[in-house]
Amino acid sequence: MNHSLVNQQFLSFIVCLFLIFVSTAARAEDSYAAQRTAMITAIEADVRAGYGNLESDDLNEKVIKALAKVPRHEFVPENLQYAAYENRPLPIGHGQTISQPYIVAIMTNLLQVGKNDRVLEIGTGSGYQIAVLAELVDKAYSIEIIEPLGKQAKNLLHRLGYNNIALKVGDGYYGWEEHAPFDAIMVTAAASHIPPPLIKQLKPGGRMVVPVGSRFMVQELLLVQKSEKGEVSTRQLLPVAFVPLTGEH
Repeated sequence: MNHSLVNQQFLSFIVCLFLIFVSTAARAEDSYAAQRTAMITAIEADVRAGYGNLESDDLNEKVIKALAKVPRHEFVPENLQYAAYENRPLPIGHGQTISQPYIVAIMTNLLQVGKNDRVLEIGTGSGYQIAVLAELVDKAYSIEIIEPLGKQAKNLLHRLGYNNIALKVGDGYYGWEEHAPFDAIMVTAAASHIPPPLIKQLKPGGRMVVPVGSRFMVQELLLVQKSEKGEVSTRQLLPVAFVPLTGEH
């Protein structure tokens, strides 16, 4: 037997398998890219419809680019990846959900963060929202109270190359004082009131978006602003439905 010929045939077989794999992966990514584009189109249509007491009927171009870049299908269970770019929330286990893309977009837009800002998220979930925020700022922090979700999100974000995110498992009601103050804070679970520790950790001139209300009553998404003098004001934006904020409080 000609061993050289066998080796060449085996090498050709391996190369063929590799090319098939690359081609399949490229087609899948192209499909996801097209789905992300369709998702953004749907989000922008909802924003232009003027639903709620929002500040603008347009999304910031940087927010749009972040939504177009973050692979939402990576942040949902494998059996739901086919629906990852539909404009609706999806279950992620442990009684939690990944927020509707429209809600992610408007909450991100409302924070008005800049590249040098420091942002805190309460309620990591699968990690999608903090990944979107991490595309916009140099340093992002996130707290998840459910340990398995927190560990899963941390591993996923590391695999995807998000090295500017610090994540910990803990009670987000109390914020992350050692890294305060924050230019912006986002709460992705409904509280019965605005947590005072988060107001304290918000930098003067900063913004916070937080849903307030109980699971079985109407929740309102609030915009909290702290003036340069430290005065706090709130504004109701629109009714929402979030899982409740849990913890010792």
